[in-house]
Amino acid sequence: MLESSARLLALLGLMQSRRDWTGPELAERLGVTDRTVRKDVDRLRLLGYPVDAVRGPHGRYRLGVGASLPPLLLDEDEAVAVAVGLRAATGITGIEETSMRALAKLDSVLPHHLQRQVSAMHEAVLKGPENTGSNVEDPVVDAAVLTALAAAIRDHEEVRFDYQGEAPTDRRQVEPYRLVSWQRRWYLVARDAHTDRWAPYRVDWLTLRTPGGRRFRPVAFPGDYTSFVLREVAVAGWAVHCRVRVDASAEEVLARVNPTVGVVEPVDESHCDLVTGGDSVEVVAVWIGMLGLDFHVEEPPALVEALRVQARRYAAAVPS
Repeated sequence: MLESSARLLALLGLMQSRRDWTGPELAERLGVTDRTVRKDVDRLRLLGYPVDAVRGPHGRYRLGVGASLPPLLLDEDEAVAVAVGLRAATGITGIEETSMRALAKLDSVLPHHLQRQVSAMHEAVLKGPENTGSNVEDPVVDAAVLTALAAAIRDHEEVRFDYQGEAPTDRRQVEPYRLVSWQRRWYLVARDAHTDRWAPYRVDWLTLRTPGGRRFRPVAFPGDYTSFVLREVAVAGWAVHCRVRVDASAEEVLARVNPTVGVVEPVDESHCDLVTGGDSVEVVAVWIGMLGLDFHVEEPPALVEALRVQARRYAAAVPS
């Protein structure tokens, strides 16, 4: 049997790991009697931990919501995982400083051997650039915007926002359903109640307006959120969009590309159109060259010029 102080910590850890526990379940896990569990719960309350209880034959214990956060008990693997994750937190503006504060608090209470593990991981691992495939900086999303959108999704409240490239008179008002993170970008999947049209919106392209909208009754989403975002982004979610005529069948092109990077439309048995995009014309110019197939591009003009520049550059690199 654990000593009383160690048992209290073990009890607290169990209650943090699961929402509800019966007295017998806790007693079995701790190797004590139901009466001892009741006494230990009372001791936790005296120490300021809000433990809710439902009396009776089906009574349960639950760690309630208090005025302040109680100490969080983590096992060794969990502590190291949280610390490494905090060190790697990027891509959301405002979270870097918050992550460092949380990490400092965690480091101050980690046992010495765990501090050494976390430090060893931090010192041994180097982090490369987040965006190695583009000449455009990775987008940064405000944590407050993500928090506001998540709350609107939870509470079924419409959101209003201005969208990049659109006039203020075209302000959007939609029903938010899900946030999807992909390729270090955040997308809001939402429905326009007036048109019943679903669309993904890049969070770094929207500016929330207050107040929001009315509450709404959710409807079923027709499919999988993630697949929907990947498919729609291929044709509408990039800064640059293009249509490329490829001298190959649709089947051959589909065998060479990930379906999420573009839509392949058959033209005839030996030609197809690839509708795709990227963060810049330079990225698109390089990427379509990697298909390993002959292709033709007529628009946008900026992409045509980028291909001319790449063609001259590659030609100059080959000895005459």
